[in-house]
Amino acid sequence: MSLEIDHVTKRFGSTTALDRLTFDVGRGEVFGFLGANGAGKTTTMRITLGVLEADAGRVTWRGTATHLLARSPFGYLPEERGLYPRMKVLDQLVFFAGLQGVPTDVARRAAMSWLARFRAEDLAGRRAEQLSKGNQQKIQSIAAVLHEPPVLLMDEPFTGLDPVNVMLLREAFLELRDRGRTVVFSTHQMEVAEALCESVAIVDRGRMVVGGSIRDVRRATGRRLVRVAVDGDHRLPWLASVPGTRVIQAGMDRSSVELDPGVEPDEVLAAAVAAGARVRHFELADPSLEQVFIDVVGRRVDEDAHLAPVGSGPGAVDGPGEAGPTPSPRPAEDPA
Repeated sequence: MSLEIDHVTKRFGSTTALDRLTFDVGRGEVFGFLGANGAGKTTTMRITLGVLEADAGRVTWRGTATHLLARSPFGYLPEERGLYPRMKVLDQLVFFAGLQGVPTDVARRAAMSWLARFRAEDLAGRRAEQLSKGNQQKIQSIAAVLHEPPVLLMDEPFTGLDPVNVMLLREAFLELRDRGRTVVFSTHQMEVAEALCESVAIVDRGRMVVGGSIRDVRRATGRRLVRVAVDGDHRLPWLASVPGTRVIQAGMDRSSVELDPGVEPDEVLAAAVAAGARVRHFELADPSLEQVFIDVVGRRVDEDAHLAPVGSGPGAVDGPGEAGPTPSPRPAEDPA
């Protein structure tokens, strides 16, 4: 493994933000770090970057503790964005790349290439304060990758993006993966992680709940499902003839049916045929990541969205508007 989070613990006063958190990420992998607001995702990233110090445990990259590395291997997109408001987009992309040792001419070419990838060439000469939040987010995402770091840490990169820009960012992640980069992104959007990731870790209140490959995580609860599509009533009224089954998601396209232990999938199919239903689709399936999250955490991922961050002051547990240091601060004045 390339990036290892090994029994990392962090406390802020009486609040335990991380409790012996452990997971690893393979080189050239897209990894999803999943949890609700306050789960500990941002705190983990800040410790990985060396912005915060863990109370116990360690973080290593390719076997070496990250604080011992001569040069940081990370690119970082913080959840709280930090662009210079009055500085032109291309100028600040070149500036940020220069801080990582990238020559000006190389940075300028790379920045224009990424702007083209994100269909944003027209933003190059505009000031950041003139951009929408979504476009500011795209620009800061580009700033994180310009120096070609081997590891990208992206904190809630999809939040606030419209569907087109979500697609463009997803394509960029996959391209970076194919070029050997390791991409770790935090999110509470389970469907995005399910579409992108090879592996995930689900955390809740600083503790690892379940982790591993997408396939293993989806099978972790032991639930068995079938997905079935029939003409007519998609609520599947004929399912009442099969004890130990229940519709957990009804849809015009396909419905998901959960099976109790001992109930075989062919019993569901036989009941549909016996009822005269025209079956258009039938398959065995694993629960979605959203369903797994509800099972292992005990609530939906968005149920904590109204809560304020736990703790206060520097290093408060992650959540909207959290306080604390970040490697990409929002400066009072643009650099000359």
